[in-house]
Amino acid sequence: MTYVNRQRLKLLSLIAVFALPLVAAWVMVEWRVGIPDARTAHGQLKPEVPALGAWPLEGRMPASEKDDWLLAFDCTLDCDQMADQWWRLHRALGKEATRVRRLRIDALTFGEAESLPGETRLNWASEPGWKDPGYVWIVSPQGEAVLGYRAGVDPYDVLDDLKQLLRMNPEPAVQLNG
Repeated sequence: MTYVNRQRLKLLSLIAVFALPLVAAWVMVEWRVGIPDARTAHGQLKPEVPALGAWPLEGRMPASEKDDWLLAFDCTLDCDQMADQWWRLHRALGKEATRVRRLRIDALTFGEAESLPGETRLNWASEPGWKDPGYVWIVSPQGEAVLGYRAGVDPYDVLDDLKQLLRMNPEPAVQLNG
């Protein structure tokens, strides 16, 4: 093999190294080969509920940071167990727990049980038609329900979805003055 032929072979190899990934990506996009079509959320995406501000709740939500996510749950079935379960899930978030708040929504009247740490406790002013007992919602910082879960959902599924949402929506960078 001559020197010129070796140089041509090197040039063709270099072109192939850069061109083959582009061709492979084009094939994947055009023919949908190797791209997962299934969604990965465990709950119902964009449940048919109004924005949080339109929920018929008695009382006021405490002031929060503008980028806080909310884990809201209807506490009409086995309240103490549910509240403890979601408190434990909140703690399992680790350092990301500061970006999530919990909202416990009790029946029209609730007992004297104490709230768990970090929990906001309100009750329904009236029973909305879209509410199911024991339902859980993940609400975005904009007040829109992003995911909904039926009663009895595996908390690990909710934790997995919540971690994914927090990972996909990073905390805004802190701006320092001066």
